[in-house]
Amino acid sequence: MPVLQPSADGARLLSDYHLATLSTFARDASIHVVAVGFTFEDGVVRIITSDGSQKVRNIERDPRASVGQVSGPQWLSISGHAVIERDPDAVARAVELYARRYRQPRPNPRRVVIRITPERMLGSAGVWV
Repeated sequence: MPVLQPSADGARLLSDYHLATLSTFARDASIHVVAVGFTFEDGVVRIITSDGSQKVRNIERDPRASVGQVSGPQWLSISGHAVIERDPDAVARAVELYARRYRQPRPNPRRVVIRITPERMLGSAGVWV
């Protein structure tokens, strides 16, 4: 499936301060859902987190992941293949994007990036073009 682009309304939804949920698969195959902040740029999702967190361990075991966001009647879902990035430049870029959308995160020497390459993108009418 080709990566879709956000419409003007979708771009606002993806840039305004809205938290989302990240869904991954736990060891017992149940769904692990946590609240996250995320960014969407260059056709990929980026989430900053601490190395060794449950979501990181889940992705290292099974790379399927999905981010969902709701704001009033607008919603979106981005699912795909996730990888953990530990490269300092990748982490710095993700922090920069996060700070633009949310706020400057606290220092964290164990910070990593969950990078999701979309395979399926859904949303309310008019979010994607």
